[in-house]
Amino acid sequence: MIILDTSAVVALAQGREALHRLVDNAAHTPGDWLHIPALCLMQAESMEKGTAGDVIALPGVMVDPLHQTAAATVGSMIREGWGGADICHTLYVATPHIETGGMSIILTGREGDYPPGILTVDIDSPGMLGFL
Repeated sequence: MIILDTSAVVALAQGREALHRLVDNAAHTPGDWLHIPALCLMQAESMEKGTAGDVIALPGVMVDPLHQTAAATVGSMIREGWGGADICHTLYVATPHIETGGMSIILTGREGDYPPGILTVDIDSPGMLGFL
């Protein structure tokens, strides 16, 4: 599973070509989605008006909701100092769950915000699409 965090969502809305090609690839691959944690979408919209609408209109993008188990877990992660709400929701979505299987890849412009052991790929990495 590929997850876009807040920085990747903002970059996508700003027209980052590599991210748009990735969205296009996901849209043309049956059953493939790029995941955006709801709190990342919220944070991106709070930073730049219209970002949420622009991004959720794209094919191949799925917003992961903050359901009751996620809300409780993300709240605990914030309290324990893992990061802000958007980072913690991204970590929650990236954690292997029964329905998602293995570890996920987080596309981000802020790799330093994530703890060791979390697979992140910088959105400015020259080989980003080749890596994925």
